[in-house]
Amino acid sequence: MKKIELKKGSYRLNKQDNFNFQLNRVIMWDGGRLEDVEPISNKITDSKSWKEQLIKLGDIAIKENRTENAIAYYRMSEFFMYDGDEDKLKYYQLATKLFYDYYQDHFSNNKVKRLKVDYEGVALPVMYTKAIGEKKDTILLHGGNDSYYEEFFYPMLYFAENGFDVYLFEGPGQGGVVREQGKHFTPYWEKPVKAILDALKLEDITIIGASLGGMLAPRAAAFDKRIKRVIGWSIFPNFLSVALYSFPKSARGIVKWMLNNNFKWIINSKVKKLMKKDPTVDWGIKHGMYAYEVESPFEYLKKLNTYQMVDVGHRINQDMLVIGAEKDHFINKELYKEELDSLVNVRSLTYRLFTEKEYGEGHCNVGCSKLCFDTMINWIEQMKKRDSYMG
Repeated sequence: MKKIELKKGSYRLNKQDNFNFQLNRVIMWDGGRLEDVEPISNKITDSKSWKEQLIKLGDIAIKENRTENAIAYYRMSEFFMYDGDEDKLKYYQLATKLFYDYYQDHFSNNKVKRLKVDYEGVALPVMYTKAIGEKKDTILLHGGNDSYYEEFFYPMLYFAENGFDVYLFEGPGQGGVVREQGKHFTPYWEKPVKAILDALKLEDITIIGASLGGMLAPRAAAFDKRIKRVIGWSIFPNFLSVALYSFPKSARGIVKWMLNNNFKWIINSKVKKLMKKDPTVDWGIKHGMYAYEVESPFEYLKKLNTYQMVDVGHRINQDMLVIGAEKDHFINKELYKEELDSLVNVRSLTYRLFTEKEYGEGHCNVGCSKLCFDTMINWIEQMKKRDSYMG
């Protein structure tokens, strides 16, 4: 059986940090090609041009029978489409259909099983694959703020290849759960996680959450002790703190004060001006209003303060691995201390910062997936070995 191959590298493709990161994501995670993406990268200046260029790449790939590449381009064309764009669901569903057609052998031979778990009136989708060889552990894997679970298909297979049973799922606010079922995000991630652990009868697991999942997974672990090991694949102490780093430093304290005192019209006015100037702020606010089911920037920022793990950090008493990135354009390094300092009762704490020399400087270490996953695997093995010695 062919081994899973994970890409390595980091490219400067666009002068705007978020577009640059997402283009790297297209190549490194989603199945795109550098030779396709690089020529169009500087044509992308806003959400409209992003959509146009990625759809063009998808159309070309389909004509040339490069389905794997087309999946990447169609899926990520939808990324910067806003709520209300009729193409948003269209291209999400097109990419999803192509994905399951392309990888049908994995599902038809039951190498990967598709499950559903009932949760508050919706069905949470779960993929499951068994460990190859002797089972080392069970992993529950999920993404974050803008994820869809097909993106983690190769990581899931890589973990299985290295001896892990893996359950990969989408929760509220993610992928088809929000796009097709209309279930928006919840800060209380312990609830969907509980539903999955209950339904699948899982015990003694490692949970891995990526990006915003780096906050959601520890949050779940604080309340559910069937989770024995926690990997925060990104540092994410408080979503409001992360979001405010896109504001000028002098303005952050003022914004927090205005939020606490309900200065709605001022915040809405100021944020809308920022949205016109900065594509990352524009996307972040519009996507957030859609995924978190609010109607104004003020409501969105207010809600973000409920998405945090530092308020329950003291309840996390499991082993925890926290993974950061040297030049994460979303999460300022000044926030790392806030998260680590909140983990006062963990059984053990390991912190790993990936660097530019390792191609791991970007958000979720997008340029060095293999090294990142091998670090996780090694850490889990060490925790399990210690436990076996201790009886």
